Amino acid sequence: MKTIVVLAMLGSPPTDFPPADLGEFFALHLRVEASHGPVPSEILQQFQALESRLRAWPRNETNDPFYAGSMALGRQLEAALGHKVIVGFNEFCAPSLAEAFDAAVEQGARQVVVATPMMTRGGEHSELDIPEAVDVAQRRYADVIFRYAWPFEPGRVATFLAEHIEQHLIPVGEAEPGGGKRS
Repeated sequence: MKTIVVLAMLGSPPTDFPPADLGEFFALHLRVEASHGPVPSEILQQFQALESRLRAWPRNETNDPFYAGSMALGRQLEAALGHKVIVGFNEFCAPSLAEAFDAAVEQGARQVVVATPMMTRGGEHSELDIPEAVDVAQRRYADVIFRYAWPFEPGRVATFLAEHIEQHLIPVGEAEPGGGKRS
């Protein structure tokens, strides 16, 4: 069974996106999200046009280090797993999660495993947005298995963090900044 992994990332606006357009995007985003009824079509169209432009904005390490880091993580994960990894973004960047799911299916996936580096519970994106996007994809592609590899077991996250922190500790007896010794 062909498996493709979709790495679900948050996304960030690029630093060189025009500030006035970004301000308008966020104002419209707030208006659309806070609406308790139908959003006027002209407002919705304006928001969707700005969102499309923002997502399609060319990205690089300089104007969006988060995007560059996400893509690097995707490549490393692909090498570690031996399965194709497609990076998808919850917001601000392309491809969107829906586009990443479409690409996985178009590339022949019979199983799509969705993972995110958001490791702690309680976040709106990992708890609501990503599972909702996975559910929509599952309904759209009933013959493909979609699995969300989340939440993380807190003990495993703590072990991972502890191992990483250990690499940054000054060993006992070595010099500390200021000339002192660690005891």
